[in-house]
Amino acid sequence: MSQPVPPPGNPFAQGAEPYPSAPPAPPARSKVGLGLVAALIAALVAGGVYGGIAGGIEREIGWAAVGVGFLVGFAAGKAGGSNPALPVVSAVLSLGAVYFGQLFALAIIGGKALDVSATEILFDHFDVLTQAWKEELDPLTFLFFALAAFAAFTGAKKAAG
Repeated sequence: MSQPVPPPGNPFAQGAEPYPSAPPAPPARSKVGLGLVAALIAALVAGGVYGGIAGGIEREIGWAAVGVGFLVGFAAGKAGGSNPALPVVSAVLSLGAVYFGQLFALAIIGGKALDVSATEILFDHFDVLTQAWKEELDPLTFLFFALAAFAAFTGAKKAAG
């Protein structure tokens, strides 16, 4: 009695695929709305924390602005996916978050000096607060704004894909 000769190649195949091929991946869904909401929440939280810390120690921590930007971008990319609008929106929101953080820090510092609450300065004397912010501007402020926007843009791209 002779044994059947296996086909060339895989000796265990017996003419059939040993494993079925995987089903195709489902199409990627765009979750832009979720990404925008996540970026907005991250911007508000990160800006508040940034301002609270800077106001508490009474000095600006410029490199922390990069962290604010990255957090905003990361949240947008992770929640929203790889939509090309999310990195741009993240960069814009990170600029707003850093600006809000700087204003909040000035309000805390001013509140300590004047013995009033920071919220009173923010809401009742916003014009004075923005004037003080303008007087404190220097080239490093703009550098950290740019770095925050860049970190948000790249953070959103990295988190998405």
